[in-house]
Amino acid sequence: MNIFDFHKIIVQTSADSIRRLSVFNPLTIHKKGTRAKALFALALVCFFWGTTWIASKEGVRHMPALQLAGIRQLIAGVLYVGFFIWKKTPMPRGNEWTPILVLSFLNFIMSNGLSTWGVKYISAGLGSIMGAIFPLWLVVIGLFISKEKLPQKAITGLLLGFGGVCIIFYEHLQDFFIADFRFGIILSLIATWTWAFATLYTKKQAASFNPYFSLGLQMVISGVCLTVFTNATGNAVPMSAIPWQSWSAIAYLVIFGSLVAFICYLYALQNLPTEQASIYAYINPIVAVLCGWLIFNEKITAFIVVGGLVTLLGVYLVNKAFKAVPPPEQPETEGI
Repeated sequence: MNIFDFHKIIVQTSADSIRRLSVFNPLTIHKKGTRAKALFALALVCFFWGTTWIASKEGVRHMPALQLAGIRQLIAGVLYVGFFIWKKTPMPRGNEWTPILVLSFLNFIMSNGLSTWGVKYISAGLGSIMGAIFPLWLVVIGLFISKEKLPQKAITGLLLGFGGVCIIFYEHLQDFFIADFRFGIILSLIATWTWAFATLYTKKQAASFNPYFSLGLQMVISGVCLTVFTNATGNAVPMSAIPWQSWSAIAYLVIFGSLVAFICYLYALQNLPTEQASIYAYINPIVAVLCGWLIFNEKITAFIVVGGLVTLLGVYLVNKAFKAVPPPEQPETEGI
């Protein structure tokens, strides 16, 4: 091969790469095919759900975390429910309310509420990595309740995942003596446990009732509960005293975290292989870590980089091991 042939290959390869990147050009996306639009939608999911950790971090700096989570969920839930009522979707009946009530507690009051509270005391990047490990708890729970032998790949992923967490926390050992840091980690851990239990419950108890309408009802119920709880316990601030920074964070979480990103996720899920659509789970923490570094000057150390990559590899192996398991009818929501 002479130098001209080599140069031709390089130029052709670069052109192909540029064409692939052009899929994500928002100015021409309307001219693309369904797959290109689905990839663009998935890219938006990866970005917006990654940045929700940053918005939450900013919001809870100026107001109680559970109050912020309650207002965010209530507004987003009312918009979802309002849409389905406008479409004249029938309300759930009888036993259909049971999974809605249980999942509103597990998914939103506990998981979303506590993870939002957690980032008040730990970095947004660390919170996002903690949120990404919930599939590892599915394997741990499976070790105790599953009658079938777990795939070797799942066990390997479990060990890698928790090994990565140990690498991350190696440089934070001294921080565990700080009460606030310790409290934030505990909140984040409980949030991942309840998310894991919600996932298992959904697979076994998911009702035939419209799962997307159900999601909106869950948000409304949890939003009301968190708002009443924070006011009853005296942990809420008057609405007029909530600063613009927190209202901006709430608006971002509702519009981009709960509405735009979720609609994009559904579109990607409908037009891409499930395994490909689930890649957002591995990119979200990377987006959160980078944004935390840019916006809040959160440190990116070798321990966070190596530990985070090892943890995400473990999560990937766990998801890969169970890829043959049918997904639950209930759609997933964003990590926070």
